[in-house]
Amino acid sequence: MAQREFDDAIVGAGIIGLAHAYHLAMRGRRVIVFERSPQATGASIRNFGMIWPIGQPAGEMYELARRSRELWLNALQATCLWYERTGSLHLAYHDDEADALREFMTAAPACGFECKWLDPRQVTSKSRAVKPDGLRGAMWSPVETCVDPREVIANLPAWLSKEYKVQFVFNCAVTAYNDRYALAGGEEYLADNLYVCAGDDLQTLFPVVFRDSGLVRCKLQMMRSQPMADDWRVGPMLAAGLTLAHYRAFQDCPSLPALKKRFADEMPDYVRYGIHVMVSQNGLGELTLGDSHEYGAEIAPFDKREIDELVLRYLDTFFNAPKLRIASRWNGVYVKHPTEPYFIARPVAGVTVVTGVGGAGMTLSFGLAEKIVKENLGED
Repeated sequence: MAQREFDDAIVGAGIIGLAHAYHLAMRGRRVIVFERSPQATGASIRNFGMIWPIGQPAGEMYELARRSRELWLNALQATCLWYERTGSLHLAYHDDEADALREFMTAAPACGFECKWLDPRQVTSKSRAVKPDGLRGAMWSPVETCVDPREVIANLPAWLSKEYKVQFVFNCAVTAYNDRYALAGGEEYLADNLYVCAGDDLQTLFPVVFRDSGLVRCKLQMMRSQPMADDWRVGPMLAAGLTLAHYRAFQDCPSLPALKKRFADEMPDYVRYGIHVMVSQNGLGELTLGDSHEYGAEIAPFDKREIDELVLRYLDTFFNAPKLRIASRWNGVYVKHPTEPYFIARPVAGVTVVTGVGGAGMTLSFGLAEKIVKENLGED
């Protein structure tokens, strides 16, 4: 008979759930992970694969992102999964974009950010994909790291099972937890603690916790290209001017309000759909492109062709890839809190709910999981 008693049960085999399993199992705890699908199919596989500390605001969140990256690298090296320390370029094609980036870099050293300004020649020497026409320069950061989220989500469970005896139960949803008993697939499992890492599922477990949480659902549209030629690599992951209005890292730049006003005046459809355009390239040579942000009542099950066209139109202002052909298109949904970087609740003894990391799940996962596990186990 399969083992039915555990120290910790985890709901969800997305990256947040897997990161919690990693930290708990490394401490010698008996861990079981439940996933309602054959493998996680939510936001954890529908993203750029960007471990992106540069997007987090200075202070606690940036430090958490850097710690998370360190833990990611430990796990990636141990599992032999593909990753690339690409770094990132934030490109400026307008003076106000360059002004905002320079303002950010002025404050950056005191906040622990590692970044510097590159002139157009230095930029194009780092990435053959960047268009030189009209380029003012770019902010270079060496920290950002790219993974293939599909590969991570597919293979990390097997490694955790082999190395740490973590038990995984797929195609099985946890529907109740009471007095240390988890009900999953009609069977009972005894677990001293339950970690609910269920992404945007706010109804199955502890719905009252989410009812007044303020969490909002967000839908993104993304695309992936066919593999590029074997010898053609983008190099750094790329972002451009619109990204400055998206990430909280740039929120204190004095030029940002005027920059946002220009976007609203000149690019209202981009603002309407929350579009900012980024590019990553995985180990297969595929380019991941996107994305958009529609919230709450605006979310529909049907993708908007207009959004994809807007993304590709803006991409064409800074990105030059030979024979770019789109192979797949999709959407993803996550939840985020309007003011907080993540959502944690402990509704009853032994239960920890973790969600609401928004678009920073890949970046924060391993660091946030470590923080929560340490708190729950009373570690310093």
